[in-house]
Amino acid sequence: MHEQTVSKVMYALEKIRPFLNKDGGDIELVDVRESIVYVKLQGNCNGCPMSFSTMKLGVENTIKQHAPEIQEVINVE
Repeated sequence: MHEQTVSKVMYALEKIRPFLNKDGGDIELVDVRESIVYVKLQGNCNGCPMSFSTMKLGVENTIKQHAPEIQEVINVE
């Protein structure tokens, strides 16, 4: 994936990170392949019952706002 896309994804993750940190969680960028971003939820976010909502409503939407070429965000365990 283009370096500019990776930079936009990193920027988006920095925007959402404070909200995750507030709940004792964090997020790590694992990879960007094709139009898919692979991340790993960490801390309290890992295994949290709300993690699906966090991924779809928070992380994925924020990434797509900053990098519209991204089609999907997947949490790897």
